[in-house]
Amino acid sequence: MSDMAVEVLVIGGGAVGLAITRRLAMEGHDVLLIDSNESFGMETSSRNSEVIHAGMYYPQGSLKAQLCVKGARMMYDFCAAHGVETRNYGKLIVATSPDQLERLQAIKSSGDANGTPGLRIVEGDELRAMEPKLNAVAALYSPLTGVVDSHNYMLALAGDAEHHGATIAYLSRFIKAEAAGAGYRVEIDSQGEVMTLDCARIINTAGHGARQVASAIDGSNPDAVPPHYMAKRQYFTTSKRPPVSHLIYPMPSGGGLGIHLTLDNGGGARFGPDIQWVDALDYEVNPDDRAKFHASISSYWPELEPDDLTPAWAGVRPKIVADGSVFQDFTIHHADTHGAEGVTCLYGIDSPGLTSSLALGDHVGGHVMDAMKGTR
Repeated sequence: MSDMAVEVLVIGGGAVGLAITRRLAMEGHDVLLIDSNESFGMETSSRNSEVIHAGMYYPQGSLKAQLCVKGARMMYDFCAAHGVETRNYGKLIVATSPDQLERLQAIKSSGDANGTPGLRIVEGDELRAMEPKLNAVAALYSPLTGVVDSHNYMLALAGDAEHHGATIAYLSRFIKAEAAGAGYRVEIDSQGEVMTLDCARIINTAGHGARQVASAIDGSNPDAVPPHYMAKRQYFTTSKRPPVSHLIYPMPSGGGLGIHLTLDNGGGARFGPDIQWVDALDYEVNPDDRAKFHASISSYWPELEPDDLTPAWAGVRPKIVADGSVFQDFTIHHADTHGAEGVTCLYGIDSPGLTSSLALGDHVGGHVMDAMKGTR
């Protein structure tokens, strides 16, 4: 006999896991969310730029394109309704030389195809009026882009989920799930004690642990589990007041969006991320990378000196493609992929996962609810 029973078990309490839990709870489902950390969002969701992305970089029709554009609007609305601070600064993707203009136009075309609102090329007097001290020959302006207080955003998601009846258990690690009746009997290590629960559905949003979780679910085909790679991203800050009032992005490169300048809710500057492929979780920032950061930033902020940069924080993003040379979409597997009925697994949920979290909540939650209707 199990210790408890729930309708849906969600594994992983980052922004996406919280959003899915909230969506299901709001529809009246009995949901338990577990996370092995002591609080929500302590891995990928809290170690990023906190940017609300607008969706111009991703291939038309991809989940990232669809859910980023939808999710940005949802995030602004949600945060306004829940008292979570956002700043709609707008973003400039800068061309610092004429040979980058063609690439700038290509990004605009991609964004237009994805439905990113308000994109336009600015140059000359208009660009100088927007950012008098910016070193650029032209820029792509995205008025929807902004920043969010990610901690309070996730706190609001958790509060909403619990208000609608969901249970959230931290310091609770998934061990395994065995088929039992029409669902699963799950073992969980809850603060050192092993407990069991019965559930009809499992949603795996464990981020860096998603591969291990999937491999420990009875009936799941191990060959269907994608590989797991880790892309470390470092950030630096400065005490100097930035000479800009928009988020400043260089041309994308190396499987990422380049070392960009973002503004926090107080208008202070932070820079990053770079990208390094690592074999283990590592949140240390290497001070020796200051020169690399300065070389990139000085192309659009020439007055910034290397000594103005201070190491800040690092994050590690889950990847299913080894080197960033191929576009990696959000990857969502159901039973038709892995064979385990009632199980949904999310892999490679990196940027723009935070922006897309509410839209992912609708997308995954809607699929699960449709499936549950067919079994009732």
